[in-house]
Amino acid sequence: MKKICYITTVPSTINAFILESTKYIHEHTDWDITFVCDEDKDFGANLPEYIYYHPIKMERGISFAGIGAMLEMKRFFKEQKFDMIQYSTPNASLYASMAGKMAKVPVRLYCQWGMAFVGFSGIKRAIFKAVEKYVCSSATWIEPDSKSNLDFSHAEGLYPEDKGSVIWNGSACGVKLDKFQVEHKQEWRALVREKLEIPEDAFVFGYVGRITRDKGINELLAAAKDLLTVEKKTYLLFVGPDEADVTIDAELMTWAKEEPRVIFAGFVNDVERYLAAMDTYVLPSYREGFGMGVVEAEAMAVPVIVTNIPGPTDAMIKDVSGYVIEKKSVVGLIEAMKRIMSADLKSMGKAGRKFVEEGFEQQEFFRRVLEDRKKLMGE
Repeated sequence: MKKICYITTVPSTINAFILESTKYIHEHTDWDITFVCDEDKDFGANLPEYIYYHPIKMERGISFAGIGAMLEMKRFFKEQKFDMIQYSTPNASLYASMAGKMAKVPVRLYCQWGMAFVGFSGIKRAIFKAVEKYVCSSATWIEPDSKSNLDFSHAEGLYPEDKGSVIWNGSACGVKLDKFQVEHKQEWRALVREKLEIPEDAFVFGYVGRITRDKGINELLAAAKDLLTVEKKTYLLFVGPDEADVTIDAELMTWAKEEPRVIFAGFVNDVERYLAAMDTYVLPSYREGFGMGVVEAEAMAVPVIVTNIPGPTDAMIKDVSGYVIEKKSVVGLIEAMKRIMSADLKSMGKAGRKFVEEGFEQQEFFRRVLEDRKKLMGE
């Protein structure tokens, strides 16, 4: 029996990107599966019985408590004698890479799902890049979730070209197509628009995720403010936590909160229905590992606008399922938004759905993940 341990900083990452794949692994192997992340009693109580949960105090951001987390991991790894540890998210990856190497875990897989240093400049960028390089050097293998991020990492000298690979076409977990039931698109679109009081003939730009600078939200708000002044039947829909962090322009956020055609739907469990209510999905991010929201929007046959960065450009077909703009460009975003309002949305949406069906179907992705893990552990 192989023993594998998954480490992330917080439980939400496991719920979003790891839990379903471990269910597949459990159904197809006799492996022993362990989760390590920050303590959350509700998370632990709701896990399947075949998963062992070992909470270790961790939190986002730099903290001296990380030393304790690393030492606890080292002790736990030595005690359990795992065949493989898989880690992702910045803090957990740093602690696990140090602990795993000291505990001599034979396979240390770094799932490189986003790099913090890309969004920084100056000395801060240099420090975080050095940390990223250390995490990569301590891993026995590295798997970014997009091919362009693999190429970027090699070009940046984070690890040699003979180290690292991407599962299939990328992403952290593939797309569960039976959740994104495109045949219900018109029905869901009508229901959500009625609920949010959006006219059926309105053009809706949408975004799913956190409201923070690195996601390009300042540019999105600035572009929307310009566009909504001219296009009276245009709306902007935010889905996800509606608290803006300190990096968001306060004046723009005040405008958005007061503008009735900017809607904050909050966190939802049925994101597919809200995607169906959108005419175009926009992700003007500065950095991404992949950009799952892009392929999920395409799974609902919704065209997309993304920035020209590693990750999101792997998740769409330029000028076919959507448009690509330069990051931090309000002018470029406005031009793309205007352009897509007069485009053939039906054809773009159909192309996006086909792209996802052929390259990101979840069960096929999980099959390839399992093959990869077996290979890494010598099975």
